[in-house]
Amino acid sequence: MVDEDRRDVRQFVDELYRTESRRVYATLVRLLSDFDLAEEAMHEAFTSALVKWQEEGIPQNPRAWLVSTGRFKAIDTIRRRVRFDESLGDIAKRLDKEQDQFAAIDDENIEDDRLRLIFTCCHPGIPSNTQVALTLREVCGLRTEEIASAFLTTPPTIAQRIVRGKQKIRDAGIPFEIPTIPHMPQRLDSVLSVIYLVFNEGYSASSGETATRRDLSEEAIRLGRLLVQLLPDAEAIGLLALMLIQESRRTARTSASGDIILLENQDRSLWVRQYISEGVELIQQALLTRRFGLYTIQAAIAAVHAEAKTPEATDWTQIIALYDVLSRIDPSPVVELNRAVAVAMRDGPEAGLTLIDEILAEGTLSEYHLAHAARADLCRRMGKTNDAVNAYRRALELVKQEPERRFLEGRIKQLS
Repeated sequence: MVDEDRRDVRQFVDELYRTESRRVYATLVRLLSDFDLAEEAMHEAFTSALVKWQEEGIPQNPRAWLVSTGRFKAIDTIRRRVRFDESLGDIAKRLDKEQDQFAAIDDENIEDDRLRLIFTCCHPGIPSNTQVALTLREVCGLRTEEIASAFLTTPPTIAQRIVRGKQKIRDAGIPFEIPTIPHMPQRLDSVLSVIYLVFNEGYSASSGETATRRDLSEEAIRLGRLLVQLLPDAEAIGLLALMLIQESRRTARTSASGDIILLENQDRSLWVRQYISEGVELIQQALLTRRFGLYTIQAAIAAVHAEAKTPEATDWTQIIALYDVLSRIDPSPVVELNRAVAVAMRDGPEAGLTLIDEILAEGTLSEYHLAHAARADLCRRMGKTNDAVNAYRRALELVKQEPERRFLEGRIKQLS
């Protein structure tokens, strides 16, 4: 094979790893019933693909090939370790007996395995904070540092939760399966929370060189659609609506160089109207059930923004009213911060600044860079240059995403 063809195969494998590795991993977890063994087997399968596909060509079904190869790699690993742990011999025998069943694995099975793994990680026997951390790591492949940033905690804390979660699944024999309909509701809240956090990490990455991660937001939407098909609950519908409307603005949110473009400055002709229309229909569907909650209300807020033809046409009174409802359903400092920004847009920056100062004085959001950035922007609009620069600098100390860092540095430069 010529060097150019080898480069093409390497690029294909690299892209496949980025987009498909967690699907392959989820299937291997179900087949092997062991997180660590599945992780090792998945990496060995991709390494093998890089060599084999350069020699033999890319197979017709790459994902199935990777799962099959990973499974055989795992069996070989278990057999090598039997001399140190006799109990592994039973696992190897079980995997051999399941060979005929495994032959039926196809893309549809692999697609569903990530949802199976989410429900496993969100089992009620696992503490809620561990459920989310475990799912973000095992299902989505986020690093512990990224998860820690999303939770405003430390990487060692997250790593400990993940280890304990794996031990609980193993020791309690929690099955890798989607629960039956009668048992679905008690696990739905955790699953919705996880899918939402995955989407948020894709919509606005907590750290790194890019403002967004399309692979994560698209995966969250795909999982949301699967969940709505499986259980058309009002909040599952509301969450899907929220993700679609937010995702509709992706192209307009950053420049060609990757710099952030604020909502008020975005080219609204770039917004994907198909996503907005579908999202609005889903919101109406969820509202008709009268069993909606926080995701549906957030989706309704996003819809008000999305349906405004210009920034000036935004109905801020309606947005504030929806935030009031959201505060009653799910009170939190972040909701209050977003409401304060909406008040500033309707009643003027001074009114919003008073609310944000009260929120920051409580201390919960003192390490949240967006709170300081919001305060800085209101000070800037009021002509309080020194206060604005100080607030921007505080936000800059806390931010971990490079495009946001460049944005804040640009604001400071303008004011200086």
